[in-house]
Amino acid sequence: MILPSILLLVAHTLGANVECGVRPLYDSRTRHSRIIGGQEAEVGEFPWQVSIREMNHHLCGGSIISEWWILTVAHCFYSEISPKELTVIVGTNDLTTSSPTELEVSSIIRHKNFQRHNMDNDIALLLLATPIKFNDLTVPICLPFQPTPSSWHDCWVAGWGITNLVNKTSSKTDLMKAPMHIIDWKECTKIFTKLTTNMLCAAYGNETYDACQGDSGGPLVCNTEPGKKWYQVGIISWGKSCGEKGVPGIYTVLSNYTLWIQKIAQIEGKPLGVKRLRDSGKKKTRGRSHSSKCQALGYPKRCLLSCLLSCVLLRALSNWE
Repeated sequence: MILPSILLLVAHTLGANVECGVRPLYDSRTRHSRIIGGQEAEVGEFPWQVSIREMNHHLCGGSIISEWWILTVAHCFYSEISPKELTVIVGTNDLTTSSPTELEVSSIIRHKNFQRHNMDNDIALLLLATPIKFNDLTVPICLPFQPTPSSWHDCWVAGWGITNLVNKTSSKTDLMKAPMHIIDWKECTKIFTKLTTNMLCAAYGNETYDACQGDSGGPLVCNTEPGKKWYQVGIISWGKSCGEKGVPGIYTVLSNYTLWIQKIAQIEGKPLGVKRLRDSGKKKTRGRSHSSKCQALGYPKRCLLSCLLSCVLLRALSNWE
């Protein structure tokens, strides 16, 4: 009986260290890029994007940060909502799909310092009842560097929220996307005088690209270079209106909360994977390191575990009858 147990342990260890911020299905195809506000997202383009549903209706957006954790905003759960009333749909752009991957929620954890009156500390975590099985359509997003790079090459926001502020029923069942540029914080305070340092502004020039009701909790993702990993920089939080020219949307600054996220995950007994922590820390240095000898597992201690498992496995095989 020892052989199946060892194989399961090895498979779990490898699976928990899936690379974050990659789009294996989307990036493997040839396409013609278009930058159009409100365009439908392509299959696999945002594999970290999730729909948080309350009683089978889309409530807010969210993002996958590990096999157990969904990142979103606190204001979505300001009223008394039980985790039993929530489910999370992963791995699809189409909310009308006949057989979605739907996961139950075990706990809702809002930031204890969330302020409803000014939306400061607008961040929350959902602990899933069962872990996500990663594949080409479900991939965790990388947490941002500390500190956040001063500029990002490419940024996008996506969601299933309403597309017309006048028409409250204009929400889409297909995931929509729009390009974004991060606005200088001091410039944004001229529009939003009560902006805090836990908030950032994003828009796209004088275009009407924006997030709106139902998009809250979804990720603002950026990369540092074309073809490189994607990082979540912000969380859709609030705004003065939807799609008004010259008025940016407001996002929670995720780099201010990476330590909080890690602490909560540890307290709840579902810590983020080693790879997730490494990708959200300092940039990799050039040259080989001791851990490079075990790239598949990505950590020296796991190399030791791998070696020990190999020895036990060989002994088990030699005694197999």
